[in-house]
Amino acid sequence: MISTRESTSKTDSMLADPLLLERIDKLFACNVGEYISLPQLVVVGDQSSGKSSVLEGLTKLSFPRDSGLCTRFATQIIFRRDTNLKERVISVSIIPDSNLGAGEVEKMRDWKVSGAETLGQERFVSMMMEVHEIMGLSSCEDDGKPTFSSSVLCLQICGPNEEHLSVIDVPGIFKNTTPGRTTKNDITMVRNMVLRYMNNRRSIMLTVVPANVDIATQEIIEMAREVDPPGERTLRILTKPDLVDKGAENKVIDLIEDQNDNGQLGWVLVRNLGQQQLDDRNIDRDIEEELFHQTAPWTRVRAENFGIKALKNRLQDVLVATVRREFSSVRKEVNKRLKASKEKLRSLGDDRETAEQQQRLLLDIVTTFQDITQQALTANYGVRKIFEDPGLRLATLVVTRNTDFADDLTARGHEYAFERDENKDDANNDVNSETDCEQDFSVDDACSLTTEEDSFSSRKVAECEDLHEILHEGAPVEPSTQDGITAWIGQLYNDARGFEIGTFNHTLLSTLMRKQSAKWPNLAQGYVSDIISHVHKFIQAALLAASADSEISSRIISLLMDDLVESYRKAISVADFLLEIERAGTPMTLNHYLNDNLQKCREKRFKNALAKKAFVVPHKYCDETVVRLGDVHHQNHISNFDHTVQDIHDILKSYYKVSRKRFVDNICMQATDHYLVTGPKAPMKLFSPGWVNRLSNAQLEEIAGEDAMTKRKRQQLRKEIKDLENGRKALMT
Repeated sequence: MISTRESTSKTDSMLADPLLLERIDKLFACNVGEYISLPQLVVVGDQSSGKSSVLEGLTKLSFPRDSGLCTRFATQIIFRRDTNLKERVISVSIIPDSNLGAGEVEKMRDWKVSGAETLGQERFVSMMMEVHEIMGLSSCEDDGKPTFSSSVLCLQICGPNEEHLSVIDVPGIFKNTTPGRTTKNDITMVRNMVLRYMNNRRSIMLTVVPANVDIATQEIIEMAREVDPPGERTLRILTKPDLVDKGAENKVIDLIEDQNDNGQLGWVLVRNLGQQQLDDRNIDRDIEEELFHQTAPWTRVRAENFGIKALKNRLQDVLVATVRREFSSVRKEVNKRLKASKEKLRSLGDDRETAEQQQRLLLDIVTTFQDITQQALTANYGVRKIFEDPGLRLATLVVTRNTDFADDLTARGHEYAFERDENKDDANNDVNSETDCEQDFSVDDACSLTTEEDSFSSRKVAECEDLHEILHEGAPVEPSTQDGITAWIGQLYNDARGFEIGTFNHTLLSTLMRKQSAKWPNLAQGYVSDIISHVHKFIQAALLAASADSEISSRIISLLMDDLVESYRKAISVADFLLEIERAGTPMTLNHYLNDNLQKCREKRFKNALAKKAFVVPHKYCDETVVRLGDVHHQNHISNFDHTVQDIHDILKSYYKVSRKRFVDNICMQATDHYLVTGPKAPMKLFSPGWVNRLSNAQLEEIAGEDAMTKRKRQQLRKEIKDLENGRKALMT
């Protein structure tokens, strides 16, 4: 219990404590109490406990007693001593609930009443009705308006004889509804409102209960016990002692004495005027209260525990002690909460209210996106942490897929394996002697290097769900047939023979080329589809990294999608065009390697034929393999048909190799690199400053505008920061 003896002297209190109390009041006025707990005195009780009479005794004001004007919102009563004033001055204002709309908040803040020191009963009733209207509360039955409000009515009472004190009165709890005025929801709402104030760990609860009832059964006492088990911040106020049954007075007095000696804040007994006395304006409630105290057995109650004056002194002592104890931590919490609120607002990014702000945001995203793209294409992966994601290493992904495509086409692009060399050593020596342009393994060698017998898919990258309609689904690529190319060529030649002698119809090569390259479309379409998937996934990931907002990046993708799909279709179209040229067009090349390859094929055949007639001649230094001059001839005793088939095979083999190399280069350079990766119209370049500048205001809002929840959160944080900054200033003045 904090007694008068434990508090500082009145003189010291008046010198030091008013400033602290005023700062706390300013924090309430700035709505700082919405964000952190503030030291406060809260009057709680039910609607019939005598709360209004206690407040009348404290304020010397006549509170309305009409059931329709009972406390339907919290009321903050601030007492301040001002020696510059000759008489009491009262001003009234409203502290709006922070969750209200801007218009309602402004309307309530603009409402003020000054000169209320002459506030009589009728004037008070009129003012309360006006407050109800400003707060939008119900004024008649079934008008659809709420009965209670979370806004706060503020009464500031200044005068030369006032003590520094602040008290908050909250609506009285009740259990029964009033038809047409209160509902079960109102019962819950009021109880929750009261609990919110009581749960404030810095609140001193003034629990008002009538002395003429069984105190142990009072709901407000139980609520106070639940939130404050030790009773360290619960000051109990007993009212209506004049209504206590004869013989029960000593029980009430013993309760007061026992509780005031157990270290808790204890009890204060207050005797208010009865209804008949209230109607007689000549009666002074303080005098009547003192006269009651002088009647037995109430004389047993100590002076510091009896009457409105003792209550006021006790309240001041308790509040001063609480504010002194908590002031430093309140200041720290204000600064901490302000810092956290600013950080939350900063995490929402720049404002996106106007079209200019939205455009500026998108241009910043464009700049970052283009930087990421440039770094990804130059394989400069060390500059950003985001490149730890393999999906953003675009250059590496493309180069790897290019290589896989070239290898797959080399190993399995042909339907039939070309004839192998009979003399393997000679063949290997010949391969090793090829020029630099021919150093990669030849078509026939590719077959011997391929050991995989199972088929594999033409697609190597997971499908993009939003592109499945335009991309190749992927199909199995079977190994090439290892035997039978000569018979196959012979059959096609036999079916297409004309009157040629020693040669063949030139259109036959087109037919053979188209059939031999039957797997090219599947491999090429799978390859281009994979590059498109890589590019599209990169764009999605890079946009997300650049915007740091999944909703904005997805909206950008959505608006870009038509142009992206068109760009992807162009790449697919170029691939189809190149396939048409290589497979259905007239076989043509100016590359001299066609003749080089053809000559090598014929030389290999000639060497293989001579090898059968070669023999070893001993020599002084080393043995030599020789062929008789008479055995050097091309005659192999084969028919004209077989000779022509062999010639067709060699020409097809030589041209196929040139065509395959040309096709791989063209697909990689034109269809993918130009149209998908580095070209001037590559998909990554669609998202540009020009694209942003062409957006309409509606499109800017669609992409960069904030959703309603984020707008509300931003507005709430701005208000919170403003309130906390004002509160911090109040703490420093």
